[in-house]
Amino acid sequence: MNDFTEFDAFQLCRNFARAIAVPLNGGVFAKDPVLVTQLRKTIISIYSNFAEGFERDGNREFSQFVSVSKGSVGEARGQLLYAVDFGYVQIEQFEPINSLGVRAIQCLGGLMRHLNTSEMRGRKFKFHSDRKT
Repeated sequence: MNDFTEFDAFQLCRNFARAIAVPLNGGVFAKDPVLVTQLRKTIISIYSNFAEGFERDGNREFSQFVSVSKGSVGEARGQLLYAVDFGYVQIEQFEPINSLGVRAIQCLGGLMRHLNTSEMRGRKFKFHSDRKT
């Protein structure tokens, strides 16, 4: 892959983030600006860590950053549960968003397993192994 946006795992994370944006931007969360800020930071972390890890060009680093993104998806799910418990989101609205989060976590986990077991160590190593000394 040539770009981090090509990964199914990243696309699932984007779908999850977009689904969160619906209630977040709908004004229901206005009662709790701290939660809004924290949830936005968490969502940004999902995108940012995935992209940063990919651009480091090594499987081990990419896997580590995918793990952080995976943790941020979990964090956002927890924050959404808080929003349900305090009346900012109805359970009927939460459930499909949460399902997207679960799917994203599963896909991120699969990507981590692949990266950790792949014979190819990453793009930056490919170029070094092609050199003759």
